[in-house]
Amino acid sequence: MFHRVEKIGNNLFEVFHLVGLAVIGVSIVWASWAEVLHIIEQGGPKIKDVLLLFIYLELGAMVGIYFKTKRLPVRYLIYIAVTALTRILTIDAKTMTEWHMVVLTGSILLLAFSILVLRYASAKYGSPEDTS
Repeated sequence: MFHRVEKIGNNLFEVFHLVGLAVIGVSIVWASWAEVLHIIEQGGPKIKDVLLLFIYLELGAMVGIYFKTKRLPVRYLIYIAVTALTRILTIDAKTMTEWHMVVLTGSILLLAFSILVLRYASAKYGSPEDTS
């Protein structure tokens, strides 16, 4: 009896998981096309638009990888954070104080270093994807 209930619960979770991922994926596609239409209305892209499209691309890649592997690639979250901070730095650089720019640049550097550490650890010690 317990195994049957557990199996039903696992199946319900799997359906919820797949539907949730599908909704997120559709939302990313929808938002990116809305941005493309906005760019067309503006008459062309600006650097902030291109960086936003990169964020959508990275989000889509992350959802795709999650669909295939059932694992959340932490590096993609960090790539998204780096792109988002770079976008803020690029757009608002003229209105920022020097201290604010240093903090943002330091944050980007710290995130880039964390990607390096994750890649090194994955290469040296393997990753869960290598063992499955």
